[in-house]
Amino acid sequence: MKLEINNLTKSKVDKKFLEKVAIKTLNFLNFEEKTEISLVIIGEARMRNLNKKYRGKNRVTDVLAFDYGELFICLPQAKKQAKRLGHSFEQELATLLIHGILHLAGYTDEISKEYKKMMDIQRKIVGRIINQ
Repeated sequence: MKLEINNLTKSKVDKKFLEKVAIKTLNFLNFEEKTEISLVIIGEARMRNLNKKYRGKNRVTDVLAFDYGELFICLPQAKKQAKRLGHSFEQELATLLIHGILHLAGYTDEISKEYKKMMDIQRKIVGRIINQ
């Protein structure tokens, strides 16, 4: 598995931790070892622009996934969500990375039945990673 991480913000992120999360998630999903993912950590303005351009939604979102293996995580949004949900920033980053990888694996959260299935798998993976 190859994970390329590009942090376009001024905040530091633990790249080794994110690599572990990606590897454990891909192993859980039985992905091939040749899988390549590009993770880009961005700010709110960039995320709003991407969300508007590719999804037609003029607002900041937490994570975007593109079919060709590219994920974008909005760092300020992750910080806000961690605080609101009462868990660590590291846990929120892990959750967003897992969520993005699930999208790359074909899971969707646009339909309520699919959302439940995706969230169940996401909770299992987060539980395994955070509790280890």
